[in-house]
Amino acid sequence: MLKTLKTYNYTSIPSQCFLGEGPYWHSELQCFFWVDIEKGKLFQHHLESGQTKTYSFPHRLAVVLEGKDDQLILGLDRKLASFDLKTEELKWLTEVELDLLLHRFNDGKVDPNGRIWIGTLSTLFTEGAGSLYCIGNDLKPKKMLSDLTISNGMAWTADNQTFYFIDTPTRKIKAYKFNLESGEIEFDRVAVEIPKELGFPDGMSIDSEGMLWVAHYGGSGVYRWNPISGELLDKIELPVPHVTSCSFGGKDLDTLLITTAQENLSDTQLKEFPLSGDVFLVKTTAKGFLPNKSTI
Repeated sequence: MLKTLKTYNYTSIPSQCFLGEGPYWHSELQCFFWVDIEKGKLFQHHLESGQTKTYSFPHRLAVVLEGKDDQLILGLDRKLASFDLKTEELKWLTEVELDLLLHRFNDGKVDPNGRIWIGTLSTLFTEGAGSLYCIGNDLKPKKMLSDLTISNGMAWTADNQTFYFIDTPTRKIKAYKFNLESGEIEFDRVAVEIPKELGFPDGMSIDSEGMLWVAHYGGSGVYRWNPISGELLDKIELPVPHVTSCSFGGKDLDTLLITTAQENLSDTQLKEFPLSGDVFLVKTTAKGFLPNKSTI
């Protein structure tokens, strides 16, 4: 465990999400995006001006990514759609698990070859009900992993050799051998095991040193893990219990946007932790990478 903790300052952005998730840095717009899954809201925050704009959808909205032709790619329920920020036009692209009406998307990322990786879960959180899909330009979802419960954080190493993945209830970050050309993955090892007292691993980002910044649901912060040694290196302490995901952004890619949730908190706990559901901006000594853009 950590012997010493750095002190991180944070700025909170009011959004009061029931289930904030999906932080994404859009470098051209110099904006962070994130979602409130259950309320179907998309947030767009311009870093320099501090202005925040919201969009609403009549669906659970789990994922926001960047596609081609200045379009966003959204994961709505079990469907992918392109979304034009200027016209607010939504175009459906593809769908998974058509017969599983209780399922929805959860976390999603774009790999270095422009393919979308996106996972599912049952809204009843049925053990083993979820899967992880890879979707390329043919828009045909390919199942990469099954028997998942809460498909969550993803990251690729800079050399494109390793894919890290989290199925939250396992409390494990698994490393897979990754084939950039084919997109195939092969289980390699358990990179990190999260102790029970630190909560559950949720969304994550990788920094330029190859270290993993992991949001811990029930763990009141973002933890920095070494996926080679399994060692805990650092923690960003936050004044909320349920921390859900994080993404590097800003001009120097050294600012983390961190999402949080109000779900599973009692009225008493919400009074105790009133910033639950807001997002936090934190400057770090590490730097991340620009997110990959989808070729879809």
